[in-house]
Amino acid sequence: MEKITVLIADDHADFRAGLRALLEAADDLEIAGEAASGVETVNQATQLQPDVILMDINMPDLNGIEATRRILYMSPHIRILMLTMFEDDDSVFAAMRAGARGYLLKGARKAEILRAIRAVNNEEAIFGPGIAQRLIHYFATPHPATPALLFPELTEREREILALMAQHLTNPEIADRLFISQKTVRNQVSNIFSKLQVADRAQAIIRAREAGLGQ
Repeated sequence: MEKITVLIADDHADFRAGLRALLEAADDLEIAGEAASGVETVNQATQLQPDVILMDINMPDLNGIEATRRILYMSPHIRILMLTMFEDDDSVFAAMRAGARGYLLKGARKAEILRAIRAVNNEEAIFGPGIAQRLIHYFATPHPATPALLFPELTEREREILALMAQHLTNPEIADRLFISQKTVRNQVSNIFSKLQVADRAQAIIRAREAGLGQ
């Protein structure tokens, strides 16, 4: 029997160790490798070509959603299963738009994780119970018509930060305004640069102001 090869992508060593033990106990699964950052995940995926990637969202240097987008651009046959703590609508829909085949929360049972790996490898889309309920509620609820969303590749929080950048607020000022840490702001700004494919803050501000943000 040909085994399903799995790449584990998570920046927490203890969590990776737990996943490693889980996968090693399954006869039909094989660990292709491990990665602790977004860039490392992209590089490992390119080199190892695993069948499935277990992908966290919040990782250093490149978040899991953008890593998913880059991996699938180069290797569309790889199946990506998000395994994360984030359950907000922005994260779920951003992951789906990036091409993820499934979305589980880190509190999922071991059997559920194994079933999800096998399902996405079999071309199925799979979501944890809580995520599935959110999707059902979202699509069952009427939504008023809205104008085209500016920068749809960004999450709502990233658009909010970009708008404040366009008002020439510094990272510490943005952190104070949004009641979040400066580290979080730095990570979000880095994600914005990556997604908008700009080299620096000045270019991002130009893009934002051309779109009408920060006026």
